Amino acid sequence: MLDRSDLLLRASPAAFVLIWSTGWIAARFAADYADPLTFLAIRFGLAGMGLFLFALAVSAPWPRGRAAWHAIASGVLLHAGYLGGVWWAVKQGVPAVISGLLAALQPILTALLAPALLGERLSPMRILGIAVGFVGVLLVLAPKLAGAPWNELGGILLPLAVNTVGMLSVTLGTFYQKRFLPTGDLRTVTALQYVGATAAVLPVAAMIEPMRMEWTPVSAAVMAWSVVAISFGAIGLLLLLIRRGAVSRAAALIYLVPPAVAVQGWFFFGETLSAVQLLGMAVAVFGVALTTRR
Repeated sequence: MLDRSDLLLRASPAAFVLIWSTGWIAARFAADYADPLTFLAIRFGLAGMGLFLFALAVSAPWPRGRAAWHAIASGVLLHAGYLGGVWWAVKQGVPAVISGLLAALQPILTALLAPALLGERLSPMRILGIAVGFVGVLLVLAPKLAGAPWNELGGILLPLAVNTVGMLSVTLGTFYQKRFLPTGDLRTVTALQYVGATAAVLPVAAMIEPMRMEWTPVSAAVMAWSVVAISFGAIGLLLLLIRRGAVSRAAALIYLVPPAVAVQGWFFFGETLSAVQLLGMAVAVFGVALTTRR
């Protein structure tokens, strides 16, 4: 019989993909009410405060010395660098489908760097799974990629570069987390991560945005979901997956995010799902299955 920790670990990949993919839906709702970096600064601050109070209430052990600084630094890479770069780039005109394609490069980059940075061995089966998963993502994105304004991308080179830096940031943050924070209480580690993320995003938001945040029932609900479900739930699951397994297997789960977003777009906004996209979803799932099998 499996104990609770085994059940949590087995359910973590599916739960992570389901919750993490809602971030794109939340961003779409939040765009009407807030500037992107301002929204993220408030989200990171509330998440850090909530985890700080919770950790104090349960007397969770805090990282000390270098471990505390490593937690703060990993927060800058995993949260501020990634989400800040992607959200700002999309706001500046980078098509969401192009941003999604750049994000899909993360598992490939992770697989290429894992042997050198962490000494992880990549079996032929895992390499095949990464390749198959990327093909699946391309099929899911194919209809929107066909209609993307490729001829206009030259006018948004800076946002494209920032988006790419965001993808590199989360990739390096994943390695950093695995290398320097292999132990420690995830509640307090994550709280310190949000300290670093808030400290990095807030001054940038103050410099380049009017810091618009309109509080309405919709924006409050989106903020609550972003803090509780994504910042607490999805990030906690991601850190758990990184800690318990190879970073290449954890990164491969990103391939399942575009299919999940496509399904949610169909549900919330009535976006159509073509036969090619449905095929791509199946291919992506198969690729991830090959990559994550032990």
